[in-house]
Amino acid sequence: MAASDITPVVLRDNTANPAALGLLAFGSTTVLLNLANIGCYPLNSMILAMGIFYGGLAQVIAGIMEWKKGNTFGTTAFTSYGMFWLTLVGLIVLPTFVPAIKGPTAAGMSSYMFVWGIFTFALFVGTLRLNRALQFVFITLTILFVLLGVHELKGVATLLHVAGYIGLACGGSAMYTGFAVVLADVYGRSILPVGPV
Repeated sequence: MAASDITPVVLRDNTANPAALGLLAFGSTTVLLNLANIGCYPLNSMILAMGIFYGGLAQVIAGIMEWKKGNTFGTTAFTSYGMFWLTLVGLIVLPTFVPAIKGPTAAGMSSYMFVWGIFTFALFVGTLRLNRALQFVFITLTILFVLLGVHELKGVATLLHVAGYIGLACGGSAMYTGFAVVLADVYGRSILPVGPV
């Protein structure tokens, strides 16, 4: 059989877009935590459960699905922020269940937030090749981490409230972007605008 007799087969990717799951998991968990940050209710098991199962596990699953689609940005973002939620819950819960494990110091939590802020800013640079909605999600998340880092270091309650409102904008915009992905898939066209690159 000659090479010219071989017909190449092109496989079509029929898998769903995992960005909707990742954005909605991140956004809704972020909104709920930041409602606590602005004082609507205390940090409670509802937020921790969301952090483990939706913000955490669902985002990790979305990240793995993005890997399957060959999307390095989506894989890195969703898997990392899924692990962020899992580690945040661990930082809060582990010292309660294992007395030998001390909770983080203010300097430690501040460093944790600043490292996530640096990571997020680097991903924000990546969104400059994507769309306006994702740019807004990542720049507000960068600001949120910086404010939380300063709050952890200085203990200024006002900063936590300001961070809470920035977090609501960030989480709400992530949910909006996630819904835009879902509706575009359902209707076969853009329903909620996400802006050009």
